Amino acid sequence: MIPTIMADLVDTLSEDQRWTELGLDALAEAACNTTLRHLGLPPEKFEISLLGCNDARIATLNEDFRGKPQPTNVLSWPAEDLAASAPGGQPQLPKAGAGGSAQELGDIAIAFDTCRREAIDAGKPLTDHVTHLLVHGTLHLLGYDHIREEDAVLMERIEAGILAQMGLPDPYRVD
Repeated sequence: MIPTIMADLVDTLSEDQRWTELGLDALAEAACNTTLRHLGLPPEKFEISLLGCNDARIATLNEDFRGKPQPTNVLSWPAEDLAASAPGGQPQLPKAGAGGSAQELGDIAIAFDTCRREAIDAGKPLTDHVTHLLVHGTLHLLGYDHIREEDAVLMERIEAGILAQMGLPDPYRVD
């Protein structure tokens, strides 16, 4: 019998050593796997590319792709447009890759400096904040968004549910 080798869901490239030291690979696998499973998608049938970078790199990406020449915490590039047509509607979930090939969901970039600054400002562990942003970025790849109020409410509710599954607090809850 030939053993089955399961590919990782997330293909991570860390351009900044601080991501390696933080354990970005493991955080990404946990966050992205939990997100897909929460939505009823088999993680082994999908693939996400992740770039762990610094503020300078993400500022360049943000300017190139969004026309905003400043750093941000996370950016996402979905492989296909799965967005719901009606405000607050569920996006169309992707079809799993056929056979042994994984369906590409898209790319995510995450900036260490901005994430660390935001975590410090919020008084939360960096790993918790990064996990939240990886869930957030994965949901963007799956067609969720927060531009329209109704979409934001849906996305935030789903994020909170996924993070609760992971034992993390609701990042949108105001005490």
